[in-house]
Amino acid sequence: MPGLRDRIQQQVFRLNGLSLNEFDISQPPGDPGLYGPDSVIWRVHGDFSSMLCGGISALLLQMLHPLALAGVWDHSTFRQDMMGRLRRTSQFIAVTTFGNQRDAHILIDRVKRIHLHITGTDAHGVPYAASDPALLTWVHVAETRCFLAAHLRYKNPQLSLEEQDRYYAEAARVAEALGAEQVPKSVAAVEAYLQRMRPQLRCDERTREVLSLLLNAPAPSWQARPAMHAMLQAGIALLPDWALHAFGVNYSPLRHRLINGQISVIAGLLRWAIRQGAYQRAMTRMGR
Repeated sequence: MPGLRDRIQQQVFRLNGLSLNEFDISQPPGDPGLYGPDSVIWRVHGDFSSMLCGGISALLLQMLHPLALAGVWDHSTFRQDMMGRLRRTSQFIAVTTFGNQRDAHILIDRVKRIHLHITGTDAHGVPYAASDPALLTWVHVAETRCFLAAHLRYKNPQLSLEEQDRYYAEAARVAEALGAEQVPKSVAAVEAYLQRMRPQLRCDERTREVLSLLLNAPAPSWQARPAMHAMLQAGIALLPDWALHAFGVNYSPLRHRLINGQISVIAGLLRWAIRQGAYQRAMTRMGR
């Protein structure tokens, strides 16, 4: 019978893209992948707890863009198979960050082919295409902004500004490989980009339904439900103030402190339990 540590790790892997068993991050020995172990992106993406919180936040921020929302609404199984969507997104991030170079490029090329078939019009009749460089840039910036915000709040608030800039510059490589253009590559550039994008964003009935779906998302098990709820709240709390206001959410300073305290406990438990995550497997591949 597995011990507590193994049971927690098994619960995590039910959410993780590695559960798809399609790519072996531990092979081949010595292949640094797209970044290598000395990169900042390995450190930021290597912590499951903060990445899950950041991923929740990223999805909500992305869905404020009407064209990004339309693409997910019309072509994704998100509403019917949230866990499947989570695993596929997790797989892409894990393999492009930590996988070997061949597998990373295989997955990038696969996603590019999928994007070619995702076209349509949004709720107001505006045409969209998932391969649109500007839309790819929005999705990427919303994602990386939230991943970094989660890392700073829930993992390492001491990450220097220089390292934060390096993170954005490193992460831009995958975005540009997918077709994104004019990708901001520093903290200042990302903030300026988000401010420029605000007039294009809106929160409508479908955006709020995405929030409702997330809040009612199924947990891997009943035991994991309290932790999942806390991480959902933590992800929402990472949104910029103007995005929280758009969703009609207002967390008091006390609420933020309570969330931070809950995540500190949960993250500590998960970091103790997870010994075979993507980061650990990649470090083994590198002989570290």
